[in-house]
Amino acid sequence: MKSTLALRTVLKGIPSIISPELLATLARMGHGDEIVLADANFPSASVAKNATLIRADGHAALPMLKAVLQLLPLDKYVSTPALVMRREPQDKDLPVPIIAEFEKLITSAHGHKVKVGELARQDFYDRAKTAFAVIATGETALYANIILKKGVIPPEK
Repeated sequence: MKSTLALRTVLKGIPSIISPELLATLARMGHGDEIVLADANFPSASVAKNATLIRADGHAALPMLKAVLQLLPLDKYVSTPALVMRREPQDKDLPVPIIAEFEKLITSAHGHKVKVGELARQDFYDRAKTAFAVIATGETALYANIILKKGVIPPEK
């Protein structure tokens, strides 16, 4: 596991929330690789034993997702290129408005509705353990975790 600190990137066109380490990680990812944006309660360090762990403790999930989506195309060859954690039965009445906000950001970034799937908590953890990278944010909202599958960038015309 490699752990990195979230330093600021000062480049044209790169959101300042994207650290140099995160920028390099996104660039190294290939088609089909997955990245996890994790909230403050997520077991990021233990999940990322075989992945790059990027610490972004001072940042909330929504601005981080918005910035990542400016650089990362989602996989259009799968039915659900984004996955969130399904609420546990004891939390069934707990409002989780951040999921709808995730969906709005993804739709806005891609210009069309993108299906966001759900995984049971343990299935989400198991899937996250196979991710290329985990971004550990400081997000305090519950269930504010999302897995993104990288797509392709078509050739320039």
